[in-house]
Amino acid sequence: MSLQHITFSASNSEPPAGLIVTLHGWGANAEDVASLLPFFRLPNYQFVFPNAPYPFPDSATGRAWYDLRMENMFQGLAESRQLLTDWLQSLESSTGVPLSRTILSGFSQGGAMTLDVGLQLPLAGLIVMSGYLHPEIATATKSSFPPTLIMHGRNDQVVPLQAALKARETVEALGVATEYHEFDMGHEISPEMLEVLRKFVVNVMK
Repeated sequence: MSLQHITFSASNSEPPAGLIVTLHGWGANAEDVASLLPFFRLPNYQFVFPNAPYPFPDSATGRAWYDLRMENMFQGLAESRQLLTDWLQSLESSTGVPLSRTILSGFSQGGAMTLDVGLQLPLAGLIVMSGYLHPEIATATKSSFPPTLIMHGRNDQVVPLQAALKARETVEALGVATEYHEFDMGHEISPEMLEVLRKFVVNVMK
């Protein structure tokens, strides 16, 4: 089983400078994050926006990486983790871009999946927007991890700022090169956040 996804080629005719995969949050879908494409301002990159594998319980169009309702908390996570890992590893054959030139990013639940799966793969970088750590985040010692950007709103009422601080503390303790930014905003993706994202991408892809 693969992940349904939307892909956008680099806007020039050259091979892409890299690949950026962005994971949506709980109840959203690939189209939601794909609508932000013009604001990334990275025309030389190929973008891929996958749909999570599970239907969202409260919407006909929403998707979920796993259940977040209290009675079923984290149900489906193990399956999504394996599915996302296998799918990411298959992208080089379909895009021609190796994992070493691929950045995995995500918002909210997608940010949690980014940390969970991304730390286990030889990616160019990870970007976590308004995300959090899963309780059983892997702490296996590795010789190197992808550089990681964590961004969060100080006024986030959905995923409290404390979640970002905990994520930062945990990944730094693992030895991950971490860049951290807070913004005066809620649970959202802001233009300021995307500008920091753009600079991070350009820097790690040098």
